[in-house]
Amino acid sequence: MRIQILSILKNTDIEIITSVKQVLADAKKKITIVPHENPDGDAIGSALGLGQTLKNFGHDVNVVPVNDYPDFLKWFTSDVPVVIYEQDKKLAKELIFASDVLICMDFNEAKRAGHLEKMIMKFDKTRILIDHHPYPTNFCNYTFSETSYSSTAELAFDVIQGIGLADYIDERAAEALFTGIVTDTGNFSHNTSKNTFMVVSHLLQYGINTDKIRSEVYSNFTSDRMKLLGYCLNEKMLVFPEMRTAVISLSSKELEEFNFTPGDTEGFVNYPLSIKNIVFTALFIEKDGLVKASFRSKGNFPANAFSKLHFNGGGHLNAAGGLSKLGLEETIIKFTQLLPEFKHQLLETTI
Repeated sequence: MRIQILSILKNTDIEIITSVKQVLADAKKKITIVPHENPDGDAIGSALGLGQTLKNFGHDVNVVPVNDYPDFLKWFTSDVPVVIYEQDKKLAKELIFASDVLICMDFNEAKRAGHLEKMIMKFDKTRILIDHHPYPTNFCNYTFSETSYSSTAELAFDVIQGIGLADYIDERAAEALFTGIVTDTGNFSHNTSKNTFMVVSHLLQYGINTDKIRSEVYSNFTSDRMKLLGYCLNEKMLVFPEMRTAVISLSSKELEEFNFTPGDTEGFVNYPLSIKNIVFTALFIEKDGLVKASFRSKGNFPANAFSKLHFNGGGHLNAAGGLSKLGLEETIIKFTQLLPEFKHQLLETTI
């Protein structure tokens, strides 16, 4: 299918596009695609979408996540093998080092691949980065870093076009790429652009069932997950209307009580943004001796700058993550004590 390119890779030098085209659109190769640790819909969707396209071209492709991903992302029709490192370390290592090309998807520095970081840095053949997060480190031979994109899946679509492999996208690849876009935009509620919808309109031409995809992603949870959400909103949400902010926190004990499985808290941080006049939300989850933080915002309030300054994190303007080495209660106290410093920005934020 021939596709008209609307807008492509504004921050990527033509030399990089040309070089990667020679690497991926020339002779058949062994390729391993690595998404970030604790892969979400965009990480898996972009990896499988690109992987299926490359496999259709004739490459030998594997996707190797460092750890498992949520059940609601395991329905893809892609026939690209997924080998989870934590479940089969020997095979995952063999696949990586037997590859001619290693593609890092949806992360901006090697440490975001967790236990695969050292393997990535030891890989001495071609490394390619495709990512939409700001401030990438220079750990790959070729880097596609485009922060204006809604998702790495949207970016992957334009990379595929740029290197001349658009004819090898099929329904399976389109399905995965669409899923990546849907999940990273919160079902098109943030971080979208004209290009986002142009890409989606092209993906629809492959006959993907968007109702099925949305059902698999957003209506495929356990009753325990729904009870956990209700508990969060009723018992664990604090609202600070004078700061236009809300926060939810969960302890490891609470997660255990609700039979937590990976992905159960996906999207929880977004719910308080539905409250009138709230423009900033945080979700703090105690896990493995640390407190993981997620931040979301509306308008021009910089969730990423807040996270970078105070929670060792970063991300996008309206969606960021971070980490706290304090206890859960101490982390909540820290967060609430920081809010007055940002009161002016929060009150001035326009939606």
